Amino acid sequence: MASDFPPDTDDANLVAKGRAGDNAEPLTVSEISNALKRTVEDRFGFVRLRGELSGVKRAASGHMYCALKDEKAVLDGVMWRGNAGRLPFNPEDGLEVVASGKLTTYPGRSKYQIVIERMELAGEGALLALLEKTRARLQAEGLFDSERKQALPFLPRTIGVVTSPTGAVIRDILHRLADRFPSRVIVWPVLVQGQGAAEQVAGAVRGFSAMPEGHPERPDLVIVARGGGSIEDLWSFNEEAVVRAIADCPIPTISAVGHETDTTLADYAADRRAPTPTAAAEMAVPVRAELAAVLADFEARKKRAILRPVQLGRERLEARVQRLPKREALLQPQAQKLDDLAARLQQGLRDRAAMGRERLGELRLSPALVAGRLREARGRFDSVRLAPAMIQRPLAERRERLASLVRLVEQLHPDRPLERGYVRVIGSSGTVTDRAEAAKEAALTLKFRDGELEVTTGKAPAAPKPKRKPPASGTPPKQDDLFG
Repeated sequence: MASDFPPDTDDANLVAKGRAGDNAEPLTVSEISNALKRTVEDRFGFVRLRGELSGVKRAASGHMYCALKDEKAVLDGVMWRGNAGRLPFNPEDGLEVVASGKLTTYPGRSKYQIVIERMELAGEGALLALLEKTRARLQAEGLFDSERKQALPFLPRTIGVVTSPTGAVIRDILHRLADRFPSRVIVWPVLVQGQGAAEQVAGAVRGFSAMPEGHPERPDLVIVARGGGSIEDLWSFNEEAVVRAIADCPIPTISAVGHETDTTLADYAADRRAPTPTAAAEMAVPVRAELAAVLADFEARKKRAILRPVQLGRERLEARVQRLPKREALLQPQAQKLDDLAARLQQGLRDRAAMGRERLGELRLSPALVAGRLREARGRFDSVRLAPAMIQRPLAERRERLASLVRLVEQLHPDRPLERGYVRVIGSSGTVTDRAEAAKEAALTLKFRDGELEVTTGKAPAAPKPKRKPPASGTPPKQDDLFG
């Protein structure tokens, strides 16, 4: 390349010197760098660039550094802390974005770069790509695992709702709860769209989670709800802060964001996903009328279960009673047997009496027979030898026993206590021992140690009972004939 300066015919100089006709002073590096910076900033004061993010990193100061690239070129970029904190998404490598800002140079490295003031995803496809990338990363951490899911309470007493207090969502939820089972509802008002919405939703969920057990305001169930909208409107519920807050919530959570076709990362993190906020209210509580009907059915079943054994027992008893033989059938053989034995007994007695009469008629006593038996008895008597001891010993024993009985009779004699000052009361029938018997007597005899004393009770004497006349001697009592 030809030089614009005239050829230097002089030898090379050791010290720089001015040339003839040259009035341009040499510039410093800083001067030329500043000149380039002003030129670039004046020419490209506002640009919008579309490219893929690469090398995204955040400094401790809060500034974000990255590079925008396409198939043929790379441009460094920087986003200062204020603008970086207001980004509605988390920039990551590989995202295609549209960055707005101005071009400038960085003299320290002789590089030009873009100072990004605003960054947006380059179309819905890029937004979905970011969503899928975030979902895969959080799923790899286990935030969406089924083992983390909690069972919803059957009948929560307090329900916490994280949503906008002015939208139709809270009215739909309250109306549905009132129709099914009126419950206590605590609303945590938040933004559900726009700048700062994700932070408020995450803070509300963590606020419910931080309430201690037993706190009167702590809900038994949390519903995170929002109406339908575009993917940009629902993006706050795809933010990592919201997803982590829902996943870490110790209280069972229902995500009711959007309509049936809308799906956010909050739906994956929640314990249950509801297609609509109204459906979330239906999941939260049962229908009171249906619950009352179920309880009534259980009550009826319980009564039937209690009465069923009694009914079965009655049926079994009736069946067994029908199979049992009649009382007459059971007693008939025994009655017949008794009649048979009674007849046999009478016949036996008659036969026995007849046999006795025959033997008595056959018996003939002759003097010779009597004399012979008398001689046999006398012989047996003569053969018996009686020793005196055999007679005296039993006599002595009986005498000793008789003396003991005499002593006992003297001790137990009713007159023995009279010597110690007691009195014996004698009535018409003998010794009187109680007051009721004494009250019946007209006169009593008091027997003392040294004599008797007659006393009266003031009652008319009862007529003596006629004594039964004994039968005349020699007249045997009447006896039924044994033989009829």
